[in-house]
Amino acid sequence: MSIDQFIAKNEPSWQRLEVLAKSARRRRPRLSPEELDEFVGLYQRTSTHLSHVRTHYRDPGLTMHLTAIVADANGAIYGRAGHAGRAVGAFFASTFPAAVWSGRRFLAASALLLFGPAIVMAIWLAHSDAAVSTLGDDAALQAYTSTDFEAYYSSAPAAQFSTEVLVNNIQVSFLAFAAGIALCVGTAYFLVSNGINVGLAAGLFYNVDEAQKFWGLILPHGLLELTAIVIAGSAGLRMGWAIIAPGDRRRVDALADEGRRSVVVVIGLILAFIVAGLIEGFVTPSSLSTSARVGIGIVVESAFVLYLATRGSAATARGLTGQWGESPDR
Repeated sequence: MSIDQFIAKNEPSWQRLEVLAKSARRRRPRLSPEELDEFVGLYQRTSTHLSHVRTHYRDPGLTMHLTAIVADANGAIYGRAGHAGRAVGAFFASTFPAAVWSGRRFLAASALLLFGPAIVMAIWLAHSDAAVSTLGDDAALQAYTSTDFEAYYSSAPAAQFSTEVLVNNIQVSFLAFAAGIALCVGTAYFLVSNGINVGLAAGLFYNVDEAQKFWGLILPHGLLELTAIVIAGSAGLRMGWAIIAPGDRRRVDALADEGRRSVVVVIGLILAFIVAGLIEGFVTPSSLSTSARVGIGIVVESAFVLYLATRGSAATARGLTGQWGESPDR
């Protein structure tokens, strides 16, 4: 069946669903039992149509149109039932992991931009006393590696410190994706500069044979925190790439699609940053052994990555792309 035939056959039911969704939102006049059954049936059928269009036709205009219809009907159904908790659950069970998983190649690029410079900088400083000497006088560098770096994590009460870290990390994630609007350059600069700073700290500790101390302080919270920054950076790169290479979409439409997906990513990352902030405030400066602190970081990071991989792959297999307003019920 051609796409024109598909539209001609099913458009009347889509229009009827829009009418019923509008009536359901108004609640006056109330939908009759027969209309309510028709509404639910059309919603399920149109969700199937949307999945079919994504798989077989790949028409951006029709996909956006059906996405809007299904999202509107979804809001009318769940708003009517008052299932706010279910909507939040669906967001974290499907929408957020789909938004992350659907951009795996951008995740890889973001990770390379962050960790590539970090590794190069760390190796350089670890093996070059001359390079280290350009960073400051010996007394200042010794104070940094011996006391200052560690003291930072105890510079405020744990609860206050966690809150400050959370706010800072949310700002960082917002900047990472918002900077992508500058054709990826802004996000790339942000990731590279942060990677250089991480590598600089690592290199200084390696240079004075205090690598274990560095990893004991950075890994408990840093594994999750840096992963979240990489994800935020990938959203920024997708924003910029939508402008550079929009495909068969208009640039404004491509940018709108990625904007809706980026909103999902940033909101979803808030929970990850809350957990990272709690670890940084309460675990990193604690009296626990290094192996225990690092072990906590590894367990939390492993759980987060496993969650994104399993839920994300399952959601994208159902045709979800992680855009804000996309119905998870398919």
